[in-house]
Amino acid sequence: MSQNVKLSTLYVLNSLSKDPVLGFLEWNAADAEMQAECAAHLIRCAEDLGLSGNLLPRYLLHVLTHEPNLVSKTMERTGLPPGSSLRQAFYQDIEHLYPLLTQATSTFLGEKFMDAYEPTQNVYDKTEDFLLPWIEAAQTPKDYAEALLTFYARYGYGDLAAYVVFRWDEELHKICGIPYFERTQMKNLIGYQRQKEQLIQNTRAFVQGKPANHVLLVGARGTGKSSAVKALVSEYEESGLRLVQVTKEQLRKLPDIMDTLRKYAGRKFILFLDDISFEESDTEFKAVKSAIEGGVSSCPPNVRLYATSNRRHLIRETWRDREQDELYRDDTINETVSLSDRFGLIIHYHTPDQDEYLAIIDHMLAQKGIHLSPEELRIAGLRWEMTHSGRSGRTAQQFVAHYLGIH
Repeated sequence: MSQNVKLSTLYVLNSLSKDPVLGFLEWNAADAEMQAECAAHLIRCAEDLGLSGNLLPRYLLHVLTHEPNLVSKTMERTGLPPGSSLRQAFYQDIEHLYPLLTQATSTFLGEKFMDAYEPTQNVYDKTEDFLLPWIEAAQTPKDYAEALLTFYARYGYGDLAAYVVFRWDEELHKICGIPYFERTQMKNLIGYQRQKEQLIQNTRAFVQGKPANHVLLVGARGTGKSSAVKALVSEYEESGLRLVQVTKEQLRKLPDIMDTLRKYAGRKFILFLDDISFEESDTEFKAVKSAIEGGVSSCPPNVRLYATSNRRHLIRETWRDREQDELYRDDTINETVSLSDRFGLIIHYHTPDQDEYLAIIDHMLAQKGIHLSPEELRIAGLRWEMTHSGRSGRTAQQFVAHYLGIH
């Protein structure tokens, strides 16, 4: 190596010295074997992460955006820009790292091919779309530091920056990104305009820091309730909205999940409880009630619960439940509706009528460049409906998949 950078002298980014690639830069710069080992590590990372171009700066940028540091963690925890002293320390660290962030990799590792590396497979990282233009326009270390601070404020760091949908991992006790999320656009969901407007208005208020309700979407199966919630991610991703899927079995962990999300004040989280219903004996029933309202620990201001269900009150009811064989029957009724009442906004989805059902099919086919005459559409769509589980958005989607498969 012709240059040596002392990472251990950094103020807020000193954890870089423990990085398996960057740590080599502090060790014997004249040692050819050490230099080769560092280059080998960097190449492996480039292939695993799909990094291209000037390899060492790209790798360091990846670490700065995906691994936590004191600045990014503080901004995420508080939801605020760094204080003046922390900002100044960050400026000085970036100035110290500026050679690594801007100079050719061969300056440090001696291999020219690493100055314009081409990985076997490029891996798309959506964060680069926003950050790279800022980085390329930076003229000074301070400009570079400000680009990173802007990135932290908008996207966060690590999985929060790389993903928009998460699941709760009980073993790791944290949220983990879901890489293969099928994005849905609200404009592509046909019908239910009033319901979509209610959902959007509440979510817009939430991401803007205004009062917003927990939401229950209830009604007929296959009507697009879950798709509407998922579509909110595309609508408000740039405003810091993230979606966390929680299974029924994990509902007892809601206090832990909420405590974890409370620490990310810079993001807004929708806890997504999809297709939930309960029996009277389910302990999760009371766990959700307590998490929304009534528990000792309040629901974090950056968290809202959005649930979908085919049952109006979320709990299974029978005719036997309606018999007046209990001394205090009203108490039973109050218990039954107590959970659904905690959702401030309840949005009802009805079964689509024939025209709405055919309009959904027509829209989906049009997206694939196929246009049927009204008569062809009516005959084919209704024939499919009669041999399946009735009219719904899901039935329409299944018809379209079948039609595209045979034509």
